[in-house]
Amino acid sequence: MRLIAYTNQAFQHQGRTERTEDGLLWVFPYTQARFRFTGTTLSVRLRNHWNYGDIRLGVIIDDTQYSVRVPSPAEPQLPPYAEEDEGVLTLRIADHLPDIEHRAVVFKRQDGGMHYMEFVGVGIDDDAHIMAPLDAPSERRIEIYGDSVSCGERNEAVLYTGKPDPDVDLSSYSNAWYSYGAIAARALGAELRIIAQGGAPLLDGIGWFNAPDYIGMESIWNRAAYNPALGEPIMWDFHDYTPHVVVIALGQNDSHPDDFMARDYTGETAVHWRARYADFIHALRAQYPDAHIVCTTTVLEHDANWDRAISEVVAECNDPQVTHFAYSRAGTGTPGHPRIAEDEEMARELCAYLESFGAELWER
Repeated sequence: MRLIAYTNQAFQHQGRTERTEDGLLWVFPYTQARFRFTGTTLSVRLRNHWNYGDIRLGVIIDDTQYSVRVPSPAEPQLPPYAEEDEGVLTLRIADHLPDIEHRAVVFKRQDGGMHYMEFVGVGIDDDAHIMAPLDAPSERRIEIYGDSVSCGERNEAVLYTGKPDPDVDLSSYSNAWYSYGAIAARALGAELRIIAQGGAPLLDGIGWFNAPDYIGMESIWNRAAYNPALGEPIMWDFHDYTPHVVVIALGQNDSHPDDFMARDYTGETAVHWRARYADFIHALRAQYPDAHIVCTTTVLEHDANWDRAISEVVAECNDPQVTHFAYSRAGTGTPGHPRIAEDEEMARELCAYLESFGAELWER
């Protein structure tokens, strides 16, 4: 097997990444490496930092997608397709491929609450070669700040479309490739970064992520790593990526444990949240002064007062580059996590909304 390090110029990387001693740290879902290769086999080399759940690596070879289970440290022995050397896992993805040129994408399916991953590189046949993708990175760029829906959490549980989540571990059914944002970005021909975490609200101290010391997007958005269970936070330098479109898809998890926006819309807590939401818009505006910021929620069930609150904050901003967008089934589409069909529905509507601004949206 010929080992190709992550530093090889053939790799076309996408997502927030932090260089480590062994590779590139992948924290957020949909972070990826694209390339071409020749030969009959492909392996992926990684170092996995496991927190919980059934971790799956996403790999696409010639438009065929593979969901490859990444063994956890608790397992007594490795599966037959895996080898480990000093903490670096080599996962055999495919063999007996036709001995031709192939297209490949290696990507992170799940969020940084479950695991971080260091992408170390790939393995190919001894006499094979690796090459850059035929297409250069798109000049269109999108960034999404959101929660589990933006991650594509549990979206492969398609038999539960429009139904509540079953009370079992569905972590292996989470796939950022089929999240609404990823589907929309591919349809629009845009690069995408998903800065999202399952259970994340806007504000620290509420929501679902990192109980009982809850962490919100206000402590995630400007970091390359943020999960206390997996190490110290790493601050992010915003200079390497300037999106044309920023989507804020928050407000779902702030209702836990108290749905204050539904209970008392004019109360102190609700007023405070709206002020902090405005602060978040302004913080993103400061980093990306030319971007169009789209404020929205999702089709996952929630009280309509959250959409009302976001709409009012956007109106008070009085900024043509900050707009409110509501899906046709915002807050009413499903009692459980959106499945692929609902992600596709959201993607179609988001694409139509962004296309309504014309080509100049991508020219800032």
